[in-house]
Amino acid sequence: MKIEEAIKQKKFKDPYNKALVNLLYTNSYIVSHQGKLFKPYGLSPEQYNVLRILRGMHPEPVTVSTIQDRMLNKMSNASRLVEKLKQKELVRRSECPTDRRQVDITITEEGLKMLAELEEQVNQFNRQILQLDEQELDRLNDLLDKLRG
Repeated sequence: MKIEEAIKQKKFKDPYNKALVNLLYTNSYIVSHQGKLFKPYGLSPEQYNVLRILRGMHPEPVTVSTIQDRMLNKMSNASRLVEKLKQKELVRRSECPTDRRQVDITITEEGLKMLAELEEQVNQFNRQILQLDEQELDRLNDLLDKLRG
């Protein structure tokens, strides 16, 4: 569906405006569909992102600031997300042995199991939502990298 149809707008001021609106709309579309995928697991897309960051660093502990730096959505509150994941017993918080002011975060076995359970569904979701061939995906990735400089 063309962006004009999706937001019921006849014409854009210029191609720059159209591209920016298209990117923002597409992001919202993907996040909304991700939310539906993760909801049965009691997760938000941002919580899933935190779990993936922790799995990537496992078994090493990670600080909340490191998680924040690696988040896809920089506006997310990593401390709040970690606390919610701790309540679900998917992550563990512990005092850093070398710096008592710092808190170390690690993913639990339950968190690893949940990610393993979700892996195939996420792979299918990615292919469904990104209905492009590999050459188109490479071009899209190149253009997005170029856009960010």
